[in-house]
Amino acid sequence: MSLNKLFSVVTAFIVTFFSFGAPALANGTNYAEPKQLGFMEPVTEVMRDIVGFHDLLLWMCIIVSVFVLVLMIYIFIKFNAKANPNPSSTTHHTGLEIVWTTVPILILLVIAIPSFKLLYKEDVIPQSDLTIKAIGNQWYWTYEYPDHDNMSIDAYILSDEDAKAAGHPRLLGTDAHIVVPVNKTVRMIVTASDVIHAWAMPAFGVKIDAVPGKLNETWFKAEKEGMFYGQCSELCGKDHGFMPIMVKVVSQEEYEAWLVEAKEEYAETETDNLTRVAAVLPAQQ
Repeated sequence: MSLNKLFSVVTAFIVTFFSFGAPALANGTNYAEPKQLGFMEPVTEVMRDIVGFHDLLLWMCIIVSVFVLVLMIYIFIKFNAKANPNPSSTTHHTGLEIVWTTVPILILLVIAIPSFKLLYKEDVIPQSDLTIKAIGNQWYWTYEYPDHDNMSIDAYILSDEDAKAAGHPRLLGTDAHIVVPVNKTVRMIVTASDVIHAWAMPAFGVKIDAVPGKLNETWFKAEKEGMFYGQCSELCGKDHGFMPIMVKVVSQEEYEAWLVEAKEEYAETETDNLTRVAAVLPAQQ
């Protein structure tokens, strides 16, 4: 097979895969589908930028890898000892040295500029409409609404049977969840009461450590209503996989109606997390 044919085949495969294959495999909307390849559908501006940056890096990696592969194959064929018995004695080429110095610098600049912009967007929290405090415990999450009578919600994983009956994915359903209004900026304060956990919601582009004795902050602004699923993404203990996260995004009217009910149900909840953890631990052993 000639070099031109080889290059055409490789190019055709890459274009076909990324034009048709990748979107078909990335079909998880609110949670990852089994055997899914690719990200879930973004529902925040930050997640869209993360996906865009990932795609940019992927294309750059493919282009560089294909270029190096084709170049090596060309060299193997064109300059092997049999085809080229009298090799050149050239040891210095100013033009080539300028190219292999400037091109990597340009590639790094193309990567660095959007990377810094994305880091800044994730780190700087805009004016928020709502604050929620998430506390990681072994092995469940506690949520507090400091703007609404400090009501506190504990969210435990559902059994397989209960999750199926409620229509939640296996190992991702909880007996309670937080509710946020759509198109509102939510400021998340994240900490832990025992060991290091991590609050991660892939569709929102949010993943932040929950560290005992420290308050970390992040934010999201969901642009689509629905139930979204995440998990603790830190290896926090033997039951680490039993810390799913559920966030329901609703309209402003539905959110205000939920607040009325939630205040009655959760406002009087005891907020002594150490007491709750002590009560839960024996059952987890």
